[in-house]
Amino acid sequence: MRNYHISKHNSFYAIGLSYKKADAEVRGKFSLDVPAIDHVLGKAKEIGIDGLLAISTCNRTELYGFAQHPYQLIKLLCDETNGTVEEFQEVAYVYKNHDAISHIFKVGTGLDSQILGDFEIISQIKQGFYRSKKQEMANPFLERLCNSVIQASKRIKNETELSSGATSVAFASVKYILDNVDDISSKNILLFGTGKIGRNTCENLVKHSNNSHITLINRTREKAEDIAGKFHLTVKDYGDLQTEIRKTDILVVATGAQLPTVSKALIYPKKPLLVLDLSVPKNVSDDVKELDNVTLVHLDQLSQITDENLAKRKEYVPKAEAIIEKVKKDFLKWLETRKFAPVINALKDKLNTMKSEEIDFQTKKIEGFDQIQAEIISDRIIQKITKQFANHLKSNEVDTDDSLELIQKVFQLELHSK
Repeated sequence: MRNYHISKHNSFYAIGLSYKKADAEVRGKFSLDVPAIDHVLGKAKEIGIDGLLAISTCNRTELYGFAQHPYQLIKLLCDETNGTVEEFQEVAYVYKNHDAISHIFKVGTGLDSQILGDFEIISQIKQGFYRSKKQEMANPFLERLCNSVIQASKRIKNETELSSGATSVAFASVKYILDNVDDISSKNILLFGTGKIGRNTCENLVKHSNNSHITLINRTREKAEDIAGKFHLTVKDYGDLQTEIRKTDILVVATGAQLPTVSKALIYPKKPLLVLDLSVPKNVSDDVKELDNVTLVHLDQLSQITDENLAKRKEYVPKAEAIIEKVKKDFLKWLETRKFAPVINALKDKLNTMKSEEIDFQTKKIEGFDQIQAEIISDRIIQKITKQFANHLKSNEVDTDDSLELIQKVFQLELHSK
């Protein structure tokens, strides 16, 4: 990426880990909440990284950024999480330059999701870019790249049926409940945690279960009340968690805590209890499995459930890939223009200098010389000349490097690098 004049670093990297090689426990060690992402961006800025995007979901944690070496990004991640470099290397992937660009397109459009067609990841990319911009870590390359991925995601969602059926963990959890619990409408359901997955799970439960016995608990009661108000559900205080668990038939845990919040001690099962843990890191202790009458299902198990629409969705993968290639091609075309931007800018500066000198000369030589009109005409001519050169450099039939060298030589241009 050195020739594209975007970063002082030569290469763009994507480093991370996902459900493909890392189980929920390992992914939990490397997960980043919002404050941690902000801290990573701040540390990156301190060590001279000038463009970075961080995303962390239940299925993956990834950093996209410019660096001299990918280890800089790996160290940033490991220093901010509970994972070690050694653990990371066992399950991680590192992509560079064009491969990194291709990877983020695949991730952002749901083709790399644990449930094919899951489009919730695109909101994580949007949020990640927002945080990067807020921390002044979003350079023009990252902004253009994220916008292109968002564009591809929208087109795939609108032009294909890749997202038909169960395409999220939230829906998969509800589908599991519907498939495995009899007489669901009469069961007591407790939803602990009202973040994004919790909210989506709640909406799917209300929509598909025809159940009015749903109770919400969140550490911040107001957040639970916001959701409960839409569907006329019950809200209980965080201090009532143990009491409510012992009354419920189905417990869905979707908190963002870094340590387990539901343990064996909280549960006293006098009747069958189904527990779904949708959190990464795990928020339900493994010792819960030791209890009689309790069935514990974690997110990874839910994600392996294939629904009847999966085969149909797979049919749209080639069309989705074609859309990605088209949008990516446009992005790479823009990227190529960055290669000659300094030369075009230097040419424009040189022509403006020549214009100023000539207008100054004519003003002194010709009485009543119309300087304003001369400025207007000159500016239009300069714009047309530079546009002509830019179009020439964009042509596929042109050797860009040779042309750039010739333009610099003819006009004796001095380039000002960052």
